[in-house]
Amino acid sequence: MKQQLSWLVGPLVGALLVAPGCSLQRPKSATFIGDDEYSHYETVAAEIEYPDVLTTFDETVLSPQQPRTIRQDGPVEFEPMALQQVVHLALTHSRVLRDLGGTVLRTPESVRTPYGPAIRESDPRYGVEAALSAFDTQFSTELFFEKNDRRLNNESLGQTGFFQQDLDVFQAELSKRAATGSQFSLRKNIDFDNDSSVANTFPNGAWNVSLEGEVRHPLLQGGGLLFNRIAGPGSQPGAANGVLIARISTDVSLAEFEMGLRNFVSNVENAYWDLYFAYRNLDTKVRARDASLETWRTVKAWEGREGGEAEKEAQAREQYFRFEQEVQDALAGRLLEGTRTNNGSTPGTFRGLPGVHVHERKLRLLIGLPINDLALIRPVDEPPRAPVTFDWHAVNVEALIRRAELRRQRWQVKRHELELIAAKNHLLPSLDLVGRYRWRGFGEELIDGERDGKARFDNAFMDLTSGDFQEWMLGAEFSMPIGFRQAHTSVRNAQLRVAQATIVLREQERQVIHDLSNAVAEMDRAYAGMITSFNRNAAAQDQLKRLWEKFRRPHDETTRPQFFVVLDAQRRAADAEIRYFQAQVEYALAMRNVHFEKGTLLDYCGVVMAEGPWPNKAYIDAAKLDRLRGPARPLNYSMQRAPVVSRGTYPQQTMDPNRTMHLQPAIPSPPPLDTMPPLEAMPPAAAVPPPQPAPSNLPN
Repeated sequence: MKQQLSWLVGPLVGALLVAPGCSLQRPKSATFIGDDEYSHYETVAAEIEYPDVLTTFDETVLSPQQPRTIRQDGPVEFEPMALQQVVHLALTHSRVLRDLGGTVLRTPESVRTPYGPAIRESDPRYGVEAALSAFDTQFSTELFFEKNDRRLNNESLGQTGFFQQDLDVFQAELSKRAATGSQFSLRKNIDFDNDSSVANTFPNGAWNVSLEGEVRHPLLQGGGLLFNRIAGPGSQPGAANGVLIARISTDVSLAEFEMGLRNFVSNVENAYWDLYFAYRNLDTKVRARDASLETWRTVKAWEGREGGEAEKEAQAREQYFRFEQEVQDALAGRLLEGTRTNNGSTPGTFRGLPGVHVHERKLRLLIGLPINDLALIRPVDEPPRAPVTFDWHAVNVEALIRRAELRRQRWQVKRHELELIAAKNHLLPSLDLVGRYRWRGFGEELIDGERDGKARFDNAFMDLTSGDFQEWMLGAEFSMPIGFRQAHTSVRNAQLRVAQATIVLREQERQVIHDLSNAVAEMDRAYAGMITSFNRNAAAQDQLKRLWEKFRRPHDETTRPQFFVVLDAQRRAADAEIRYFQAQVEYALAMRNVHFEKGTLLDYCGVVMAEGPWPNKAYIDAAKLDRLRGPARPLNYSMQRAPVVSRGTYPQQTMDPNRTMHLQPAIPSPPPLDTMPPLEAMPPAAAVPPPQPAPSNLPN
């Protein structure tokens, strides 16, 4: 007993003595700054290192051109682009579905790319191929050489009870899991035994060879084609990852990619119309500035007479520089959040911010062109002005069918329903049928090419092929947990997940109809607002024209309007014209938003998702496998029908005029005023080049 206590206490005391030396705490006497003992660690911990990658940056993103500013002189070149061309460039140059919120820098892991569905498909843990790999044929082999030398408490093994043995063991196995859960195995066993036993038939050792086949088929738990397609073989409760579950994950990834592509196209169109409005806004501000400059010159020319008072000249000068500042803002812009997805509405609410340069760079960022260039992109498409209406019943049904968010959630509901089916399988006890058949062979040698004239048991393979020693086994294995607590919990959890996914789907459908209702109502409001803005702009321009004609008559003081009335009319005319262009863009985006909310934005923009061509060898291999499969034979693996998971290919194009879900142009309503010309008759104001810097002194 004392020896045992000393054997235990000795290492324990040593561990207690060593433990303080391994402590990571600093001594109290050590100082933090200037301590030579720890200064090396403090320096190393604060170092910033760079990763060892092939390239540090992409040289193609380096821009030889400086950003365009308002101080640059010289002529301006323009590059006209239509909306369809912009969308085409964006899809051609974009390997990342860009946005205008800087997501690629803040959370790069959430950025959508075309690689997303392929990454999900090829996931080595949860992808489709990973689930199919559970049914791959497995080959395993082992080879061991043993040398045993021991003293046994048995005198019959030798004269003195010493046992010596040379044992060599070789085993090779092919195993295959079937879709029904059955396990098929084919094994080959070879062993060589040479020991010191005095009772051995062959003193120099003997060979044993066996070839066996084994089948194990689950009758209850884990059996059947349905369960193995959903959960996969050998799955535990709550961990279903079969082929169907993996395929649903890929379909969810495809829906998420479509949502990212839809948002990307929506942002491209948002940026296009933002730039269009920026040009129109700049055009209006330039004309207003030139008009105020003319007013300033007129008042300055009346100096010393009535109408040329100093306070009026100062007021005209103030308005000129006010418009000049607005021209500078309309040209350069400010770094504010423009029109983008989820900024009030899901597809994007029009902001109407000025800034040609800022919005032009944003559009270049989205469509993949160099950020800075000598030529400025200028939109050439005009916003639609014709009235459009939608069949409310048709767009309701179309939104509930086409929205990618609803399709993604329906896949989640289907996934949880399949998981519930798999969870119920674990409520069954485990009952497996096991069958094994074995051929044995025994001999002094392993193999000999000659069979004639050989004594029995000359070599093991000759004895094996003779078929003299055959064994078989047939039986059943049964096991079950008392109470099935984990299985019942798994079923209850799966039922709750189905219920939760279903109510979320119903709420998403309500949200989709709510957003669609807002989009349809907003389109009607935007069209009415465009008509009203047109009338307001026409009235403001007419008022300014008449006031200006009277104001320029220097000798007709009786009918000359008051000075502040003319200045106010200039501001009101500029505001009315800008509001008219803003109303046009709002109507264009409102029409786009209806297509966004009902899930047909990609159709509206002419975008179709499709997988690229495969290598030629893939088509050749598929044809060979199809020929090897032979004619289809009905075979019921599990005596139950597999569930319908998919309804077929998702229709991406529904704008066929033969279908019921398409746009119906409404009958144009009469204009609100009898004197108002047709809306199409009003030509858009031509965009002008960016203005030159304003003069610092008043010209003569």
